[in-house]
Amino acid sequence: MATANRLELSGMICKAPVRKVSPSGIPHCQFVLEHRSVQEEAGLRRQAWCRMPVIVSGRESQAITHSITVGMHIWVQGFICSHQGRNGLNKLVLHAEQIELIDSGD
Repeated sequence: MATANRLELSGMICKAPVRKVSPSGIPHCQFVLEHRSVQEEAGLRRQAWCRMPVIVSGRESQAITHSITVGMHIWVQGFICSHQGRNGLNKLVLHAEQIELIDSGD
């Protein structure tokens, strides 16, 4: 039985990236992506908005993660996973496997 777990999201980085290296030497970059769009549902247009925590892991992603800052627009694709916070609450986190910078038109 196949199980799908793919998420594609674009938006603006709204929380400063936090860069860490795990005890096993794997670099991680965590940030929050804010998405806003207009979607059609049941024949009606509606505003869609969310803030999604994103984590990017691995050396091959370091070049792009070192260049991202708050206010940048990006496109991310990866899988989602539940992470338990220090407060004991679970939250969905997007584990990015692909990231592209989007020209914001400024």
